[in-house]
Amino acid sequence: MKCLATGCVGFRAMGEGDLDQVLRIERAAYPFPWTRRNFQDCIKAGYKCLILTLDGMPAGHGVLSSAVGEAHILNLCVAPAHQGKGLGRGLLEHLLNLAASLGADTAFLEVRASNHVALGLYQRVGFNEIGLRANYYPSGGRREDAIILALTLLQ
Repeated sequence: MKCLATGCVGFRAMGEGDLDQVLRIERAAYPFPWTRRNFQDCIKAGYKCLILTLDGMPAGHGVLSSAVGEAHILNLCVAPAHQGKGLGRGLLEHLLNLAASLGADTAFLEVRASNHVALGLYQRVGFNEIGLRANYYPSGGRREDAIILALTLLQ
């Protein structure tokens, strides 16, 4: 646990019992949130599903898949009330360190083309754009492109 001006930040494994809170955060943060089934499938598959805590209370979550030298950040979410405090960067860096410890040498993720805040965070951490998935995300009756980003991990 690391204590900052905003409070004490920690990370722990996500379990089935966390999903009600995870879904509340997910729904508050995104217009097209993941479903309970998405999270259940990730937990069942053995992905690294983490809860970000602030003063012991869930404030965000992340999901990481890692295999064969590659890591994929599938979900990174901070509750809207806690955004803009560096928690997203802390969660991202924690997931990247975890990926490196699991033997990944490259991390990948996708981000909505319209999510300039997240894109800025990823670029500040060192991610680079490597591609585009056209019409990847739902977006109110139409589809939105996903920008594919990659980062070489230092081990």
